[in-house]
Amino acid sequence: MIRALASALSAAAVALFLAAGPANAAADFQPNWDRVANIKDAALRIGKLHRARGVKAAYEFIDACYRTHSLAENYGQAFESCIAQDYLETRMLAQVYSRVPPDALTKMGVPTAAALADAMGRRVVAALAQYKMSAAYGDGLKKLVDEHGVPVFLTIVFPEAVKDLQKRLPKEQEQPEGREQTKEKEKAP
Repeated sequence: MIRALASALSAAAVALFLAAGPANAAADFQPNWDRVANIKDAALRIGKLHRARGVKAAYEFIDACYRTHSLAENYGQAFESCIAQDYLETRMLAQVYSRVPPDALTKMGVPTAAALADAMGRRVVAALAQYKMSAAYGDGLKKLVDEHGVPVFLTIVFPEAVKDLQKRLPKEQEQPEGREQTKEKEKAP
């Protein structure tokens, strides 16, 4: 489901930028902030909000984030946080909803996983298009959020599940290869 979400998002972004023309894409844009730190911070903030006040509050925050930071003249760190938070919240919710039968979702009055993914895809593509960011930039952002934001977000939102998963990992997967040697060197005078 998430692979389909990512593919649909990437395809939509590519189509949008091909239609806009390569001259309009900010292909040479270089952020002046630490993107990994920004994504981890965004994941931490939306994870804490989700955990304390739920999905509705998280989406209200994301909506306010987009509304506020889309007023900026240039694409910036805060706006990129909005996109990361939207992706994190929607990715998690889509995974949960994809396990619920469609008729149960209808009874609960909530959207399907596909509808969530489509809506998020439209928001992200529109956000990137507003500042003429390239599809490659959007794909890079998605990769960074998957790699650095998802673990932070899931640890906050589902701490018990993460702890359980960590207990199940084989001992050799818990520490990267050579980590024991590094620790021994750190202790040496």
